[in-house]
Amino acid sequence: MLTVISWNLWLAGSRVTSARAKQLAFLRRHAPDVVGLQETLGTAARELADDLGWHHHQGDSCGIISPHPILETYGGQPLHGIGARLRLPTGRELVVWNAHLAYEPYGPYDFHLAGMTVPQVLAREELSGRPRQVAEILAAMRSSLDERDLPVLLTGDFNAPSHLDWPNVPWQVSLAVEQAGLRDSYRTVRPDPKNHPGHTWSPLHRWHQQQTDVPEPQDRIDFVHYAGPLRPLTSQTAGVGTPKPFPHHENNQWTSDHWAVLSRFAEAPLRY
Repeated sequence: MLTVISWNLWLAGSRVTSARAKQLAFLRRHAPDVVGLQETLGTAARELADDLGWHHHQGDSCGIISPHPILETYGGQPLHGIGARLRLPTGRELVVWNAHLAYEPYGPYDFHLAGMTVPQVLAREELSGRPRQVAEILAAMRSSLDERDLPVLLTGDFNAPSHLDWPNVPWQVSLAVEQAGLRDSYRTVRPDPKNHPGHTWSPLHRWHQQQTDVPEPQDRIDFVHYAGPLRPLTSQTAGVGTPKPFPHHENNQWTSDHWAVLSRFAEAPLRY
């Protein structure tokens, strides 16, 4: 079984007391094979890996950590993502990419707070740069996606919802990922967005920070996508406890303002 986590650390955990010890406890509890981290502030992936005795690929916002050896690394500026090729205990290799796309403008705000139409929101998505950013990452992933018998993952905070959750909105980023041949592990396991919304933004922000009498739009913007010989067994949002909402978050056991996404996969046998 392969366990994968995507986790936005929220400024490397700097907003919560004793964050590093809490982050390490969460990782040890779930024993992932690979973790895609966002908001590392350029250091947290390396520091977490050092504390765990793991391997790492540290980018700017993004980081990848794993208990398994990293054979090759990819990406960096100007890409909004990084990649790594790992060797699993079975001897099989795996490629993982991890993305953190631009956060403004934010589509759910445009819909829920500004009352924009679908064409207006999609035009603003283009202005955000996210469709271009994910296209560049997918282009860099192409050779891996074409490689026979290679499991491939794309984790990340996309700062954009999915067309699988909004059937009347063709969100460009999630459609591009799907068209590249990657599947959404959470929505594969839990296909009904009404009964299983899977919101990752936000366990802390219940009210909009600029309009404090307006509920914060909740949505699923963090993902674990997969391709190749993998079959998702489970997928869920993951965290610790019931975090106190912002601004009363300082002593939370959960150190982020996002829920993480945790997916477990079965590997198909190698073909010869």
